[in-house]
Amino acid sequence: MHIVLVEPEIPGNTGNISRLCAAEHLTLHLVEPLGFSIDDKHLKRAGLDYWDLLEVHVHPDFSSVERMLKGHHFYYNTTKAVKAYTEVSFKEDDVLVFGKETKGLPEDMLLAHREDCIRIPMIEEARSLNLSNAVAIVALEALRQTGFPHLLKESGRLFKGGRDTHEYV
Repeated sequence: MHIVLVEPEIPGNTGNISRLCAAEHLTLHLVEPLGFSIDDKHLKRAGLDYWDLLEVHVHPDFSSVERMLKGHHFYYNTTKAVKAYTEVSFKEDDVLVFGKETKGLPEDMLLAHREDCIRIPMIEEARSLNLSNAVAIVALEALRQTGFPHLLKESGRLFKGGRDTHEYV
């Protein structure tokens, strides 16, 4: 599965999303211009110990992503969609596209792909969710639907002792 961030602006969000992608075996695509350098200390701090597990591609524009992932199904995440992300039947090779923190995805992109636009339900008065939270919500639902491919089904760590201990066996 692929996560695409179109012109992300905040390094901390992209760092959190990078860590999620590394831990959940998702490929991350960043579409320029970026609001930071990918070696930015804030970006790395959010996912530094996972950076070597991450597959990341930086694209000069969105058409580069479309060419690279031709044949994959794209879902465009926006607060303007009618369809909720829970109404979609995700596949392992789907592409989840998210826009920049301040403006979301471009209007022309949304209009061109209206049938593939999805949203996270929330109250009308709420403008939007934090980008890294939104990516986590949709990505984990997509992974759940596909049976968490490539991921451990059981933890190799077991708690020793009672509920209040954090010591691992």
